[in-house]
Amino acid sequence: MSSAHSTGALACVMGGGMDLVRSLGLAGISCAVVTQPGSPSVYSRFTRAALYWKDFSEGAEELVDALVRFGAAQPEPPVLFYTEDSHLLLLSRYRHRLKPAFRFVLGDEQLIEELVDKARFQELAERLHLPVPAARRIYTIGRSSPPRLDLNFPIVIKPPTRGSSWSVIWGKRKALRVDTPAAMRELWPRLVASGTELLAQELIPGPESRIESYHVYVDEQGAIAGEFTGRKIRTKPSAFGFSTALEITEKADVTTQGRALVQHLNLRGVAKVDFKRGLDDKLHILEINPRFNLWHHLGAVAGVNLPALVYADAVGLPRPAVRGARAGVRWCLMWHDISAARASDVPLAVWLPWALRCEAKSAVAWDDPMPLLRGAWSLWRSRTRALRHASSRHGSGEEVRP
Repeated sequence: MSSAHSTGALACVMGGGMDLVRSLGLAGISCAVVTQPGSPSVYSRFTRAALYWKDFSEGAEELVDALVRFGAAQPEPPVLFYTEDSHLLLLSRYRHRLKPAFRFVLGDEQLIEELVDKARFQELAERLHLPVPAARRIYTIGRSSPPRLDLNFPIVIKPPTRGSSWSVIWGKRKALRVDTPAAMRELWPRLVASGTELLAQELIPGPESRIESYHVYVDEQGAIAGEFTGRKIRTKPSAFGFSTALEITEKADVTTQGRALVQHLNLRGVAKVDFKRGLDDKLHILEINPRFNLWHHLGAVAGVNLPALVYADAVGLPRPAVRGARAGVRWCLMWHDISAARASDVPLAVWLPWALRCEAKSAVAWDDPMPLLRGAWSLWRSRTRALRHASSRHGSGEEVRP
């Protein structure tokens, strides 16, 4: 921990994800966050500066200009960390403009584009004969009915990239299960509204808890500096949802296949490889995300702090000691996992002791309480304003709907 204090370089976290800030803070690394006003990570004891930005999906040039000004104003170039696909693509596409003001670890530009776009990744995987489920692109423009697919139903329909009109129609669901061609025809009008291009993929049977992942940091020389494996416990919604509970595992086949894939792609930087274990125990690759993520909080608590390794390499410090990640260490997002557990028929009397025993909790820590307290306060204030606004509209005779 002390080595991180020998440099004044900040770790600049785009999006201000509290789990990434926590993993860096546990290594004694001070952070700056690029996030919306009121974000919980602004109030963390590990945060020393904030650059406020409301919408990462718009104004790329303006955001790059703001980042360059911020980085250039620091005593030392900060180390830039990215947690969303939009951050990753911005950094990759503007790497030459950002490089004088920041230090960062990033993979090949073309490979990043191919990994982020699920349809392009499918083409890459098929070209390299990787074990991915069969899939087909679907184009919706000008079609009154869905195309005939040479896929075995049930299938999964998902958008090629995040941040599209998909969420307007389907909310927090990352994908949609379609059991039959007849069901596909029934859903077609809503699928047309979901985007101009979609990806249909054969479904690997089994719940989300059969999704296992390989997490790695590969240095510039191509050596694996740190790695660990894990699995999902629960998601919200229960099918194709966002993670609410996770666990570190020790699966030799996940590690072996993850390492082989990283070498095959000649990947550099950090990555998460998602596999789904079929009913025959075979691992199928679902996606590869070459960016930082909430798993790194859990990995740091379990003994493998990938962001701290990246930071050390970026600023030229000795890497912190790495031991094997302890299997069984768990993470949860308590205020969402409580409803995810309820949906899985887990009684509150069983869930609450389990959640309290989780070694890592998103934004909940006795030694850093302000993200939770100030975050809850900001949420309460925003909801109060919304209710007051709705009440005033109602009083003025406007129609108000929940």
